[in-house]
Amino acid sequence: MSIVTTGQDVAEETVAFNRRLAETLATVPPVYEVDDIAQVRAGFGVFPPPKVLDEGVDRVVPGRDGDVAVRVFTPAEVRGVYLHMHPGGRVLGSARNQDVRLWALAEQTGLAVVSVDYRLAPEHPHPAAVHDCVDAARWLVSTSVTEFGTSRLLLGGESAGAELAVQVLLGLRESGQHRAFSAAHLSYGVYDMALTPSARAYGEQNLVTGTLSERWFRAQSFPGLSEAELHAPDISPLYADLHDLPAARFVVGGNDPLLDDTLFMSARWQAAGNPCEVEVVAEAVHGFTAFPITVATRELAAQNAWLAAH
Repeated sequence: MSIVTTGQDVAEETVAFNRRLAETLATVPPVYEVDDIAQVRAGFGVFPPPKVLDEGVDRVVPGRDGDVAVRVFTPAEVRGVYLHMHPGGRVLGSARNQDVRLWALAEQTGLAVVSVDYRLAPEHPHPAAVHDCVDAARWLVSTSVTEFGTSRLLLGGESAGAELAVQVLLGLRESGQHRAFSAAHLSYGVYDMALTPSARAYGEQNLVTGTLSERWFRAQSFPGLSEAELHAPDISPLYADLHDLPAARFVVGGNDPLLDDTLFMSARWQAAGNPCEVEVVAEAVHGFTAFPITVATRELAAQNAWLAAH
């Protein structure tokens, strides 16, 4: 396993951005203080407002609990398909929130993108999101050749989406369908629902998320569970059997409360015999790729290059 730290040469820019971000966030109530979740979902606070593109096509695919919504981007020439799970702590976000980035990914890599609009908590607690993502993956494995003309598949996501990508691989492994995916790209994921040490120690620094925010997200998806129950392998993939999984690229910011999640998970990934590489981006906060800063531009280019290579 190779661990690389990048972004040191622009660390001053990143720190300055973090300072402005903290000032902005100080004027916005944290998610755990907002009574109406619909209000939080309607606004993105410090994140740039989403731009919906005509290139994105809304579809539904069959799932065990009913149809699963997906958003599809298809480039002119398809070399493979990327199954994507969006961020948002399993509570916020949508497959329609990253059109610009996902269409750029499709154009630059030749990968069609299928982004899963999985059901959100607290209306749909665990395992609803996992069911939707696993079922979308099963559909893709069985139909990719007829739908997209290729059997070359990859998957990944950001934050909760990275965790859900791992859940997909684990959910498909018994049937062997997980081997259809040649690689996983996992950006600043959460893998311990009871919180890793870095998440517990982070506090509330007004930088996208923190200890209380992370606890609130878990309470929405896993209501009433004890810490021991949150450590169950089917809930926290950090504690799962990780054998026979594909190559993975893990990325996390050095100023992310979920730093340990990536460091611990990547170490277990390799210990289980799976190829992986890790990139820690100096001073970057959680969700940094959504912001207009140099390290975000570089990381998105690196991610696309890695996906294209696999």
